[in-house]
Amino acid sequence: MARVFVYGTLKKGQPNYKHMINTAKGLAKFQGRGRTVEKYPLVIAGKYNIPYMLNIPGAGHQVAGEIYTVDEQMLRFLDEFEGCPEMYQRTLMSIEVVEWEGKGTEGQAGDEGILECFVYSTTTYPPEWVGLPYYDNYDSLGKHGLAYVLRESR
Repeated sequence: MARVFVYGTLKKGQPNYKHMINTAKGLAKFQGRGRTVEKYPLVIAGKYNIPYMLNIPGAGHQVAGEIYTVDEQMLRFLDEFEGCPEMYQRTLMSIEVVEWEGKGTEGQAGDEGILECFVYSTTTYPPEWVGLPYYDNYDSLGKHGLAYVLRESR
């Protein structure tokens, strides 16, 4: 099992959450909520209004999201779904646990409440994205007015 931190359309209540609960794609178990220890720019970009965490540590905000444990099958699905490694790159990041629902001791945060999780961020983005507004929490129906376009609608 691996830990994955999702901050965009894969979170509960967001357009692609259905993939996280589709056991045909593998197993994903919600463990809790967290935020990146370091600040990162979270932008909404492209003609489909996709959320991207730019891999520029120290810029932007601590980004809020959800922590899951996933099996190998789900991790492979997520790599494909996220266009890894071309569009996003899966890297380990330190995530601060805000709320923990995970049962038992497996995978719990240390004394400081910090976990290492895989995160799909990107280093392969157009330079102008750095000038877009930065968010700390993504919601496809947020005040930004940039509605996410589902793949099946593209």
